Amino acid sequence: MKHPVLKAFSLSVVLVVTILLQSMEAGSVKRIGILAFSEETRYMEATKGVIDQLKKEGFAGPGVKFIKENAGGNKAKAAELVRKFSAARMDLLVTLGTSATVAVSREINDVPIVFSVVYDPVEVGIAKGWKSSGNNTTGASTKLPMSMILDSLKALAPVRKLAVLYCPTEKNSEAQLRDLQEIREKYQVRIIPVPVTEKEEILQILPEVVRTSEAIFITGSNLVNSQLSAIVDAATKAKVITISHLEDLVEKGVLLGVCANSYELGRLAGEKAASVLSGAKPSSIPIEKAKKLDVIVNMRTAKAGQFRISPEFLETATRIIE
Repeated sequence: MKHPVLKAFSLSVVLVVTILLQSMEAGSVKRIGILAFSEETRYMEATKGVIDQLKKEGFAGPGVKFIKENAGGNKAKAAELVRKFSAARMDLLVTLGTSATVAVSREINDVPIVFSVVYDPVEVGIAKGWKSSGNNTTGASTKLPMSMILDSLKALAPVRKLAVLYCPTEKNSEAQLRDLQEIREKYQVRIIPVPVTEKEEILQILPEVVRTSEAIFITGSNLVNSQLSAIVDAATKAKVITISHLEDLVEKGVLLGVCANSYELGRLAGEKAASVLSGAKPSSIPIEKAKKLDVIVNMRTAKAGQFRISPEFLETATRIIE
Protein backbone atom coordinates (compact mmCIF):
# COMPACT_ATOMS: atom_id res chain seq x y z
CA MET A 1 0.00 0.00 0.00
CA LYS A 2 1.36 3.42 -0.92
CA HIS A 3 2.44 5.78 1.81
CA PRO A 4 -0.15 8.60 2.21
CA VAL A 5 2.47 11.23 1.41
CA LEU A 6 3.55 9.44 -1.76
CA LYS A 7 -0.10 8.97 -2.75
CA ALA A 8 -0.83 12.66 -2.28
CA PHE A 9 2.30 13.57 -4.26
CA SER A 10 1.25 11.26 -7.10
CA LEU A 11 -2.20 12.82 -7.21
CA SER A 12 -0.63 16.29 -7.30
CA VAL A 13 1.61 15.29 -10.21
CA VAL A 14 -1.36 13.85 -12.12
CA LEU A 15 -3.36 17.05 -11.50
CA VAL A 16 -0.53 19.31 -12.66
CA VAL A 17 0.05 17.20 -15.77
CA THR A 18 -3.68 17.23 -16.57
CA ILE A 19 -3.86 21.02 -16.23
CA LEU A 20 -0.78 21.44 -18.42
CA LEU A 21 -2.19 19.14 -21.08
CA GLN A 22 -5.53 20.98 -21.04
CA SER A 23 -3.69 24.28 -21.30
CA MET A 24 -1.61 23.04 -24.23
CA GLU A 25 -4.75 21.71 -25.93
CA ALA A 26 -6.55 25.04 -25.45
CA GLY A 27 -3.57 26.91 -26.81
CA SER A 28 -3.51 24.78 -29.95
CA VAL A 29 -7.15 25.49 -30.76
CA LYS A 30 -7.88 28.57 -32.86
CA ARG A 31 -10.77 30.41 -31.23
CA ILE A 32 -12.72 32.61 -33.64
CA GLY A 33 -15.44 34.91 -32.34
CA ILE A 34 -18.17 35.91 -34.79
CA LEU A 35 -20.48 38.83 -34.03
CA ALA A 36 -23.41 39.64 -36.32
CA PHE A 37 -25.40 42.80 -35.67
CA SER A 38 -28.75 41.14 -36.38
CA GLU A 39 -30.37 38.14 -38.02
CA GLU A 40 -30.90 39.90 -41.35
CA THR A 41 -30.29 37.71 -44.40
CA ARG A 42 -27.15 39.60 -45.44
CA TYR A 43 -25.43 38.92 -42.13
CA MET A 44 -26.39 35.25 -42.02
CA GLU A 45 -25.28 34.64 -45.61
CA ALA A 46 -22.00 36.46 -45.02
CA THR A 47 -21.37 34.43 -41.85
CA LYS A 48 -21.85 31.22 -43.82
CA GLY A 49 -19.46 32.49 -46.49
CA VAL A 50 -16.77 33.32 -43.92
CA ILE A 51 -16.97 29.89 -42.27
CA ASP A 52 -17.10 28.01 -45.59
CA GLN A 53 -14.02 29.85 -46.85
CA LEU A 54 -12.08 29.28 -43.62
CA LYS A 55 -12.88 25.58 -43.79
CA LYS A 56 -11.73 25.52 -47.42
CA GLU A 57 -8.45 27.14 -46.34
CA GLY A 58 -7.90 24.42 -43.74
CA PHE A 59 -9.29 26.12 -40.63
CA ALA A 60 -11.77 23.46 -39.64
CA GLY A 61 -12.20 20.44 -37.40
CA PRO A 62 -11.21 20.08 -33.74
CA GLY A 63 -8.39 22.60 -34.13
CA VAL A 64 -10.81 25.48 -34.74
CA LYS A 65 -13.67 26.65 -32.57
CA PHE A 66 -16.24 29.19 -33.77
CA ILE A 67 -18.06 31.17 -31.10
CA LYS A 68 -21.06 32.85 -32.75
CA GLU A 69 -23.07 35.66 -31.19
CA ASN A 70 -25.87 37.91 -32.46
CA ALA A 71 -26.75 41.36 -31.14
CA GLY A 72 -30.34 41.16 -32.37
CA GLY A 73 -30.12 44.64 -33.89
CA ASN A 74 -29.53 46.14 -30.44
CA LYS A 75 -26.49 48.38 -29.93
CA ALA A 76 -26.55 47.89 -26.15
CA LYS A 77 -26.52 44.12 -26.66
CA ALA A 78 -23.66 44.51 -29.14
CA ALA A 79 -21.65 46.43 -26.52
CA GLU A 80 -22.30 43.67 -23.99
CA LEU A 81 -21.08 41.01 -26.44
CA VAL A 82 -17.98 43.07 -27.20
CA ARG A 83 -17.07 42.98 -23.50
CA LYS A 84 -17.63 39.23 -23.51
CA PHE A 85 -15.34 38.73 -26.51
CA SER A 86 -12.72 41.04 -25.02
CA ALA A 87 -12.55 38.97 -21.84
CA ALA A 88 -12.44 35.69 -23.79
CA ARG A 89 -9.20 36.57 -25.62
CA MET A 90 -10.00 35.17 -29.06
CA ASP A 91 -7.43 34.51 -31.77
CA LEU A 92 -9.57 36.38 -34.29
CA LEU A 93 -12.82 38.33 -34.33
CA VAL A 94 -15.15 38.39 -37.34
CA THR A 95 -17.82 41.10 -37.42
CA LEU A 96 -20.87 41.37 -39.65
CA GLY A 97 -22.37 44.82 -40.14
CA THR A 98 -21.18 48.38 -39.56
CA SER A 99 -22.70 48.76 -36.08
CA ALA A 100 -21.13 45.51 -34.86
CA THR A 101 -17.76 46.37 -36.38
CA VAL A 102 -17.68 49.89 -34.95
CA ALA A 103 -18.52 48.53 -31.48
CA VAL A 104 -15.77 45.91 -31.62
CA SER A 105 -13.06 48.05 -33.23
CA ARG A 106 -13.53 50.86 -30.69
CA GLU A 107 -13.00 48.55 -27.73
CA ILE A 108 -10.60 45.85 -28.92
CA ASN A 109 -7.26 46.78 -30.49
CA ASP A 110 -5.09 43.82 -29.51
CA VAL A 111 -6.98 41.09 -31.40
CA PRO A 112 -7.23 40.92 -35.23
CA ILE A 113 -10.66 41.94 -36.57
CA VAL A 114 -11.99 40.94 -40.00
CA PHE A 115 -15.29 42.53 -41.01
CA SER A 116 -17.87 42.00 -43.71
CA VAL A 117 -21.10 43.74 -44.82
CA VAL A 118 -19.72 47.20 -43.99
CA TYR A 119 -20.48 49.95 -46.52
CA ASP A 120 -17.63 52.41 -45.96
CA PRO A 121 -15.16 51.46 -43.21
CA VAL A 122 -13.10 54.61 -43.74
CA GLU A 123 -16.07 56.98 -43.55
CA VAL A 124 -17.23 55.54 -40.22
CA GLY A 125 -13.74 55.45 -38.71
CA ILE A 126 -13.13 51.71 -38.61
CA ALA A 127 -10.08 52.01 -40.87
CA LYS A 128 -7.74 54.84 -41.88
CA GLY A 129 -7.59 53.77 -45.51
CA TRP A 130 -8.62 51.11 -48.03
CA LYS A 131 -5.11 49.89 -48.84
CA SER A 132 -4.17 49.69 -45.19
CA SER A 133 -6.45 50.09 -42.21
CA GLY A 134 -3.53 51.33 -40.13
CA ASN A 135 -4.81 49.24 -37.24
CA ASN A 136 -5.98 45.73 -36.32
CA THR A 137 -8.80 45.55 -38.89
CA THR A 138 -9.33 44.47 -42.48
CA GLY A 139 -12.31 43.12 -44.36
CA ALA A 140 -14.83 43.25 -47.19
CA SER A 141 -17.16 46.14 -48.05
CA THR A 142 -20.64 46.32 -49.56
CA LYS A 143 -19.80 49.66 -51.15
CA LEU A 144 -20.67 49.74 -54.83
CA PRO A 145 -20.59 52.43 -57.52
CA MET A 146 -23.83 54.40 -57.25
CA SER A 147 -23.66 54.61 -61.02
CA MET A 148 -24.80 50.98 -61.04
CA ILE A 149 -27.85 51.92 -58.98
CA LEU A 150 -28.79 54.67 -61.43
CA ASP A 151 -27.97 52.53 -64.47
CA SER A 152 -30.46 49.88 -63.34
CA LEU A 153 -33.03 52.45 -62.28
CA LYS A 154 -32.87 54.23 -65.65
CA ALA A 155 -33.06 50.91 -67.48
CA LEU A 156 -36.23 50.10 -65.56
CA ALA A 157 -37.97 53.47 -66.05
CA PRO A 158 -37.15 57.05 -67.20
CA VAL A 159 -36.84 58.32 -63.64
CA ARG A 160 -35.91 62.00 -63.17
CA LYS A 161 -36.78 62.56 -59.50
CA LEU A 162 -35.18 60.29 -56.91
CA ALA A 163 -35.92 60.78 -53.20
CA VAL A 164 -33.22 59.49 -50.84
CA LEU A 165 -34.39 58.47 -47.37
CA TYR A 166 -31.44 58.80 -45.04
CA CYS A 167 -30.51 59.46 -41.41
CA PRO A 168 -28.05 62.34 -40.82
CA THR A 169 -26.62 60.65 -37.71
CA GLU A 170 -25.70 57.45 -39.59
CA LYS A 171 -22.54 58.01 -41.63
CA ASN A 172 -23.10 55.17 -44.10
CA SER A 173 -26.54 56.54 -44.87
CA GLU A 174 -25.11 60.02 -45.44
CA ALA A 175 -22.31 58.62 -47.62
CA GLN A 176 -24.82 56.93 -49.94
CA LEU A 177 -26.70 60.22 -50.39
CA ARG A 178 -23.44 62.04 -51.11
CA ASP A 179 -22.36 59.40 -53.67
CA LEU A 180 -25.66 59.79 -55.50
CA GLN A 181 -25.45 63.57 -55.48
CA GLU A 182 -22.02 63.44 -57.10
CA ILE A 183 -23.38 61.74 -60.23
CA ARG A 184 -26.82 63.34 -60.53
CA GLU A 185 -25.88 65.64 -63.41
CA LYS A 186 -24.48 62.79 -65.49
CA TYR A 187 -27.76 60.90 -65.16
CA GLN A 188 -29.99 64.00 -65.30
CA VAL A 189 -31.67 62.95 -62.10
CA ARG A 190 -32.83 65.33 -59.41
CA ILE A 191 -31.77 63.95 -56.03
CA ILE A 192 -34.22 64.88 -53.28
CA PRO A 193 -32.62 64.43 -49.84
CA VAL A 194 -35.14 63.29 -47.21
CA PRO A 195 -33.48 63.39 -43.77
CA VAL A 196 -35.19 61.57 -40.89
CA THR A 197 -34.13 61.37 -37.26
CA GLU A 198 -37.16 59.67 -35.69
CA LYS A 199 -39.41 56.79 -36.74
CA GLU A 200 -42.52 58.93 -36.43
CA GLU A 201 -41.11 61.42 -38.95
CA ILE A 202 -41.07 58.81 -41.67
CA LEU A 203 -44.79 58.13 -41.43
CA GLN A 204 -45.53 61.86 -41.40
CA ILE A 205 -43.50 62.72 -44.50
CA LEU A 206 -44.32 59.68 -46.65
CA PRO A 207 -47.35 61.22 -48.39
CA GLU A 208 -45.26 64.20 -49.55
CA VAL A 209 -42.31 62.00 -50.54
CA VAL A 210 -44.38 59.75 -52.81
CA ARG A 211 -46.19 62.78 -54.24
CA THR A 212 -43.00 64.56 -55.30
CA SER A 213 -40.80 61.67 -56.46
CA GLU A 214 -40.75 58.93 -59.09
CA ALA A 215 -38.46 56.63 -57.15
CA ILE A 216 -37.16 56.26 -53.59
CA PHE A 217 -33.67 55.07 -52.70
CA ILE A 218 -33.66 53.44 -49.26
CA THR A 219 -30.24 53.85 -47.69
CA GLY A 220 -28.65 51.42 -45.25
CA SER A 221 -30.02 53.24 -42.22
CA ASN A 222 -31.25 51.23 -39.25
CA LEU A 223 -33.78 53.97 -38.53
CA VAL A 224 -35.12 54.15 -42.09
CA ASN A 225 -35.22 50.37 -42.44
CA SER A 226 -37.27 50.07 -39.25
CA GLN A 227 -40.19 51.58 -41.19
CA LEU A 228 -39.58 49.65 -44.40
CA SER A 229 -43.03 48.08 -44.61
CA ALA A 230 -44.77 51.47 -44.42
CA ILE A 231 -42.39 52.97 -46.98
CA VAL A 232 -42.87 50.14 -49.47
CA ASP A 233 -46.65 50.10 -49.02
CA ALA A 234 -47.00 53.85 -49.59
CA ALA A 235 -44.65 53.86 -52.58
CA THR A 236 -46.23 50.82 -54.22
CA LYS A 237 -49.74 52.25 -53.92
CA ALA A 238 -48.51 55.48 -55.52
CA LYS A 239 -46.63 53.57 -58.26
CA VAL A 240 -43.32 54.98 -57.04
CA ILE A 241 -40.32 52.70 -57.55
CA THR A 242 -38.34 51.62 -54.47
CA ILE A 243 -34.68 50.72 -54.82
CA SER A 244 -31.89 49.69 -52.45
CA HIS A 245 -28.38 48.22 -52.33
CA LEU A 246 -29.37 45.71 -49.59
CA GLU A 247 -30.73 42.33 -50.65
CA ASP A 248 -32.80 41.64 -47.53
CA LEU A 249 -34.72 44.88 -48.13
CA VAL A 250 -35.67 43.61 -51.58
CA GLU A 251 -36.76 40.33 -50.02
CA LYS A 252 -39.02 42.38 -47.72
CA GLY A 253 -40.68 44.27 -50.55
CA VAL A 254 -38.38 46.84 -52.18
CA LEU A 255 -38.97 46.60 -55.93
CA LEU A 256 -35.38 46.71 -57.20
CA GLY A 257 -32.01 45.96 -55.69
CA VAL A 258 -28.44 46.28 -56.95
CA CYS A 259 -26.57 44.51 -54.20
CA ALA A 260 -23.32 42.92 -53.17
CA ASN A 261 -23.69 39.15 -53.01
CA SER A 262 -23.55 38.60 -49.23
CA TYR A 263 -22.32 35.01 -49.36
CA GLU A 264 -19.49 35.90 -51.72
CA LEU A 265 -18.69 38.95 -49.58
CA GLY A 266 -18.39 36.59 -46.63
CA ARG A 267 -16.02 34.34 -48.56
CA LEU A 268 -13.91 37.36 -49.45
CA ALA A 269 -13.68 38.21 -45.74
CA GLY A 270 -12.92 34.55 -45.07
CA GLU A 271 -9.89 34.72 -47.36
CA LYS A 272 -8.58 37.65 -45.33
CA ALA A 273 -9.33 35.87 -42.06
CA ALA A 274 -7.32 32.86 -43.25
CA SER A 275 -4.37 35.10 -44.07
CA VAL A 276 -4.53 36.65 -40.59
CA LEU A 277 -4.68 33.22 -38.92
CA SER A 278 -1.65 32.25 -40.99
CA GLY A 279 0.34 35.15 -39.56
CA ALA A 280 -0.40 38.22 -41.68
CA LYS A 281 -1.16 41.53 -39.97
CA PRO A 282 -4.61 42.95 -40.77
CA SER A 283 -3.08 46.31 -41.70
CA SER A 284 -1.09 44.59 -44.46
CA ILE A 285 -4.26 43.22 -46.11
CA PRO A 286 -6.22 45.72 -48.26
CA ILE A 287 -9.92 46.21 -47.65
CA GLU A 288 -11.84 45.14 -50.75
CA LYS A 289 -15.25 45.87 -52.20
CA ALA A 290 -17.67 43.24 -53.43
CA LYS A 291 -16.52 41.36 -56.51
CA LYS A 292 -19.97 40.04 -57.38
CA LEU A 293 -23.11 42.19 -57.60
CA ASP A 294 -26.68 40.98 -57.98
CA VAL A 295 -29.60 42.72 -59.66
CA ILE A 296 -32.74 41.59 -57.81
CA VAL A 297 -36.35 42.23 -58.81
CA ASN A 298 -39.26 41.66 -56.45
CA MET A 299 -42.07 40.59 -58.77
CA ARG A 300 -44.57 40.42 -55.91
CA THR A 301 -44.16 44.18 -55.48
CA ALA A 302 -44.17 44.69 -59.24
CA LYS A 303 -47.55 42.96 -59.51
CA ALA A 304 -48.99 44.73 -56.46
CA GLY A 305 -48.07 48.15 -57.88
CA GLN A 306 -48.70 47.20 -61.51
CA PHE A 307 -45.17 48.24 -62.44
CA ARG A 308 -44.25 47.32 -65.98
CA ILE A 309 -41.03 45.32 -66.03
CA SER A 310 -39.87 44.63 -69.57
CA PRO A 311 -38.63 41.13 -70.51
CA GLU A 312 -35.34 42.72 -71.55
CA PHE A 313 -34.85 44.16 -68.06
CA LEU A 314 -35.72 40.88 -66.40
CA GLU A 315 -33.02 39.21 -68.46
CA THR A 316 -30.46 41.43 -66.73
CA ALA A 317 -31.63 40.28 -63.28
CA THR A 318 -29.56 37.70 -61.46
CA ARG A 319 -32.43 36.92 -59.10
CA ILE A 320 -36.21 37.30 -59.31
CA ILE A 321 -38.39 37.08 -56.21
CA GLU A 322 -41.75 35.58 -57.18
